[in-house]
Amino acid sequence: MTFRIHTYGCQMNVRDSEAVTALLEQAGHQPVADERKADLVLVNSCSVRGKAEDKAIGKLRLLVKGRRRHPARIVGVMGCMAQRLGTELFDLVPGLDFVVGTRAARHVPRLAEAAAAGAGPQAILGRLDDPEVPHLHGQGALSAFVTVLLGCNRRCAYCIVPDVRGPEYSRPADEILSELATLAGEGVREVTLLGQSVLNYGRQKTDVWAGAAPSPRGFSEPFPRLLEAASAIPGIQRLRFTSSHPSGCTAELARAMAELPPVCAHIHLPVQSGSNRILRRMRRGYTVEQYVAAVGRLRAAVPECAITTDVIVGFPGETEEDFEATRALYRQVGFDNSFIFKYSPRPGTPAADAADDVPDAVKDERNRILLEDQDRIGLACNERWIGRETEVLAEGPSLRNPARWSGRNGQNKIVLFEPRGALAPGALVRVRIDRAKPQTLYGRIVGEE
Repeated sequence: MTFRIHTYGCQMNVRDSEAVTALLEQAGHQPVADERKADLVLVNSCSVRGKAEDKAIGKLRLLVKGRRRHPARIVGVMGCMAQRLGTELFDLVPGLDFVVGTRAARHVPRLAEAAAAGAGPQAILGRLDDPEVPHLHGQGALSAFVTVLLGCNRRCAYCIVPDVRGPEYSRPADEILSELATLAGEGVREVTLLGQSVLNYGRQKTDVWAGAAPSPRGFSEPFPRLLEAASAIPGIQRLRFTSSHPSGCTAELARAMAELPPVCAHIHLPVQSGSNRILRRMRRGYTVEQYVAAVGRLRAAVPECAITTDVIVGFPGETEEDFEATRALYRQVGFDNSFIFKYSPRPGTPAADAADDVPDAVKDERNRILLEDQDRIGLACNERWIGRETEVLAEGPSLRNPARWSGRNGQNKIVLFEPRGALAPGALVRVRIDRAKPQTLYGRIVGEE
């Protein structure tokens, strides 16, 4: 059968969709870009915010309704919302064929084939103590996501991830490195190591390096050791990782980022609030001062390090003073970019027991103000690149203007430039920047054709 997967949410979901695509292809099914030509349409859902769930449920209802034109279409759902709601989804979306929770992606081909054979609604929820890790990847990609840490143990007050993704599990280092070597051999040049709190890698499962030789550079912490070993794999030109927590921004991590050439000068370091009072209510486990100190350690070792972040506005009890503290932190740190979310209570989390007492209109206004602040700060960060050269991994023609090519530099900034010579996707080119916008750099290739 032909199939199409719609993915909502974080990079972990993107990775899961890629693995399910490979599993379905392995079972003899064919991916299609046009949903109208798909016999199976699968929604990979997110549960981090209510709006994400509403969007996924709305899409599923439209797909089921579309059976008037495609009566044999199979509709399934996987991911975090599927894990949270389970069989309740059959009531919310009458006509839905199957539900697959997290850590259960391997069941998708079997359930899809059973649905095609006329089986009734089926649900398989993941065992959250089952360390299922997707190993399969697509072919021909320049970049890849590799999961190194499943689940999360942090239990932030607002977050449902531990309930739908399960407890932390760190993969053995040799298993990860074998996957990276295979990807490099297939032409992958850039890898992003994934984990809900990726710098926790190896802290709970302390035998991830069992039997391995000592670190050549003397690293003792599991994640810097992983960066070191991954950097030594031939063909891997760039290493990224996400998402981070200030507690993992140690001196060793800073040294690894400074000393290992493939490790990119960028870290995504969610702060969520610039108010210590709100951070305590969120159970984030650090103060503003500790967050700023973590940024300082990284920038002292890697002066060009780009810092991006996540922020929640309108958390229960957030006052105008708390919000202004967040704005002050923006000015102090100078974030290259940020993802701003309006607080949404998630069932079963500690924060859901508190009154959602910040009016929607206030959340909207704070969101707008922070977006404007970020545009100003991001533009100032990017304007510092004007007149300088930066190394860009060429990805291919820009979607908006095919006359230009698009790529990213080590700081994960989008760079647009005119192609020159025999340029191919995956090439590393030097680009001199001559113009900047808040989230984009523009320039031209320099050096020999």
